This record gives sequence, C-alpha cells and structure tokens, in this order.
Amino acid sequence: MRVAVIGGGGREHAIIKSLKKSPKVSEIYALPGNGGIAEDAECVAIGAKDLDKITEWCVKEHMDYVVVAPDDPLVLGLVDMLNEKGIPCFGPTKAAAIIEGSKAFSKDLMKKYGIPTAEYETFDDMEKALEYVQNCRIPVVIKADGLALGKGVIIAETREDAVEGIHTIMEERKFGASGDTVVIEEFLEGPEVSVLSFTDGKTVRPMVSSMDHKRALDGDKGLNTGGMGTIAPNPYYTDDVAAECMEKIFLPTVAAMQAEGCPFKGCLYFGLMLTPDGPKVIEYNCRFGDPETQVVLPLLESDLLTVMQACTNGTLDKTEVKFSDGAAACVVLASGGYPVAYEKGKEITGLENGQVPGAADVTVYHAGTAIKDGKLVTNGGRVLGVTATAATLPEALKKAYAAADCIHFDKLHRRSDIGARALAAMKAQEG
Repeated sequence: MRVAVIGGGGREHAIIKSLKKSPKVSEIYALPGNGGIAEDAECVAIGAKDLDKITEWCVKEHMDYVVVAPDDPLVLGLVDMLNEKGIPCFGPTKAAAIIEGSKAFSKDLMKKYGIPTAEYETFDDMEKALEYVQNCRIPVVIKADGLALGKGVIIAETREDAVEGIHTIMEERKFGASGDTVVIEEFLEGPEVSVLSFTDGKTVRPMVSSMDHKRALDGDKGLNTGGMGTIAPNPYYTDDVAAECMEKIFLPTVAAMQAEGCPFKGCLYFGLMLTPDGPKVIEYNCRFGDPETQVVLPLLESDLLTVMQACTNGTLDKTEVKFSDGAAACVVLASGGYPVAYEKGKEITGLENGQVPGAADVTVYHAGTAIKDGKLVTNGGRVLGVTATAATLPEALKKAYAAADCIHFDKLHRRSDIGARALAAMKAQEG
C-alpha cells in the first residue's frame, strides 16, 4: 500500500517508523516531512495546512491510505476532503476534531454527559472575564479556546497573573483568533497522565500511558513548551486508575461524541489529572501527542497500519492491540532559547543516516531538522527526540541519555531530569 503521513515533526517520524514495520506498506510519503524523516519516507514539499494541494497530490499519486497527524489539518477538515475523493484516512472528521479545536465545546460536552473535569466558566467578553477573576479561587487556569500549539494555557498563581493572562490572550491576541474566547477553570492538583487511545467511534483501545515534561528547565521550572521529554508507562496510572478512567471517562467520551452526531475515529488523546477526587480530564486532543507518540509507538507490538485501518473501518473490537511490557524514555534536544527565540541552521553531528551509530534499542526521531548543503542542520525549537526502550524505566533512561550524549549542535538545550518524577513515584510505590 502507498501511504502518506501528513506533518513534519517528531510525532510524524515515530508514526512513519512504526508504519514501516508493516508488511502491507510498500511506500511511505511525508508531507512535508523533514531532514531526518527523509531517511524513512519520501518527503513532498507541501505544508500540512495546504489542504487543497495535499488533496490534489494524494489523488494524483493514488494514495491508498492517509494518516493526518497534526491538529490544524484535522480541525480544518482534511479528512473530510480526502474522504470525498474516496481516500480512506486515519483521523477524525472536522466535526469530531472540534473536541480539540474548541475548549469551550469539550468542556460543555463533559458537563452535559457527566464526564469528570475541572469547574469552569467560558467568556468571549474580556471585561466579564476580568470581573470573574477578581473573586474566583486562586490559582486559576486560563485557556485560549482554540488551537495554540499546546501553549495557550496560563496557570495564574495570583490575581495579578490572572488579569495579565486575560490581557495577553484576549487583548494582545498572543494566540490570534484562538483567544477570542477564553475558558477559565479551577486549578486541579495531582499527577498528570497522558493516555492516547485508538477508537473507531464505538470501541476504545487505550495505548500505554505516558508522562510528559512540559517545562523548559530541570525541576519543572521555566516556560511551558511543547514537551521536553516523555516516559512510558506512567507509574501513577495503575490498573485500578485505568479501569476507573475507562468506565467514567474513555467510554462516556466516545459515546457522547456519537450522541452528538460527530463520532470520533482516530487517536483520541486524554490529558488527565489524578486528583484526590479521582481522575479528571484536563484536555482532549484529536490526534497523537508530541512527544508522547515517541515513547508509546515503540512499545506497540501490533501492526500499526492494521490497527489504524480498524479505526477507519469500525472493526476495532475485532482487532488485537498489543503493547510490550517494557518501558520507553524520550529526551528532547532543543535549540537554545526555545520556546521563545532560537537560531536555526546549526550543524548536527554524531549521527549517521539520522541515527546514533551502534546504539541498540535507541531511535532518534527528527522534529526540527533539515538538510542544507548536504549537511543535517537544526530547523526548529525541538530538534530531536532520543528514545530508548528497555525492560525497565531506569534502563531506558540510561540508554536514552547515553545516546543523547553522542549528539552535538551549537547551543543545544535539554533537561537532565526526564523521568526523575516517575522513578520517585515507583520508589514510593515499592516502599
């Protein structure tokens, strides 16, 4: 089968690497892909948001299947456009992608169907939002309603921070039209868990749980980023928690989307907080998370294409979705200055054909790389995700950091404590 993957980051690279293992896949194309993805797929210089060009190209090149990975083309309705041309896709329709495209929609959905989440209010009038934060409980969370590359969330520790956050989103329009409406919600406490799941609109097959590390600096300090590293499985996500999530969150969400007339097919991402009152939803995403995918898919033992097709065809209940019992760890190598200002075009050394030579059980996923004058160079904030798998998490972390030590570029920035929180939790559980 000829398969196209839309997108050009680390998540897409992980999807492509996993699809390559399928005996059913003969050719893989990436639109637009990047310098490292070019080792595993044929890159086509069409941007992920150029929906007309993508559709035209997929028709012309007779694609058998298309995986739409990023949020923007999903929310804009790429799956619908390809389906109209008779091309099957992995990913939700425009109507279903609104679960991530509008936080107000997802919060109202949870309220309507009794799915546990934080208390909230929605505002499209800045003055009313400012009035509300004068009296609400502090800390409070302020979210831009629309897509904001995972960064449209402000945790306000004081009332001043809350006022400033509203001005930033609604007046300065830091996230553009995404901030026309804000959702202000109560601050939840507890360990965070990411659970990506396959769904065909009826059946839900959760993947291995993971833990993201959002902050730029060690000790969970610094600015929020797209994610500086991940581990899987998440030790806080026990069998009991998983059973509760399935009963109270996963199945009710899929049933709610069905009832609303927009059944969700594809990867539904549950961002959860394990509060003292039980698990609650912080956010939904309508696609694979980044960098969560980079630790989840390496543990998948089933054929990814088969599972994706089952989601598309509505046969997930008859399809095995199996993960290994091991662990995975991903360390993100970022450009100095990320997530604010950073330079591009720095030569990357220590890799051969995009990978660390001789590093067993290690895969380097390329997020922001390009080929310039025959050399691999940095081309984004998050440059590489170095992922290792092993029988245990300490081993996976050791391998990932050892491989990361082999890679160099000017002003490289990484965290040195990925997985530390998870290891402490495992120790506490044993003790």
